[in-house]
Amino acid sequence: MASEDSQFQLVTFQLGDELYGVDIMDVKEIVKIQDVRPIPNAPYYVEGIINLRGEIVPIIDLHKRFRLKILEKSSDIDDFEGGFIILNIESNKIGIIIDRVARVVPVKLSEVKEPPQMLSGIGTEYIQGVIRSESGYLIMLNIRKLFNPKELQKIIDIQ
Repeated sequence: MASEDSQFQLVTFQLGDELYGVDIMDVKEIVKIQDVRPIPNAPYYVEGIINLRGEIVPIIDLHKRFRLKILEKSSDIDDFEGGFIILNIESNKIGIIIDRVARVVPVKLSEVKEPPQMLSGIGTEYIQGVIRSESGYLIMLNIRKLFNPKELQKIIDIQ
């Protein structure tokens, strides 16, 4: 078992008004926004697929999945840049749409707290923990629980 002082790193990103993070070990890469090809009869939260260097990657819209508003671009934001984070979920690549990449942050295990029952409209089943930060809190997503096994199989079958 890891000690309370053990550290790991989170790739943080913005979705709507909230800051989220996923374990860096689950991230394959971050890519700039590109055209997504829609897939007929896909689940409502599947935006479509992209061709990433010859590999077909399904793209998931977490805004739809979590019922979040999309971050509005304002004139004072020069670094507004959406994109995709390509995740490794059970040996499959799945992309999620993000509003903005924040940064990679080191986190101590002791800093991760249990999530409240309901947080920003997202059910606690998707949240691994909450970390306090200077600007509020960071929501750590559990990517293995974003989709139940049946949903994950549907997404994988799209490829």
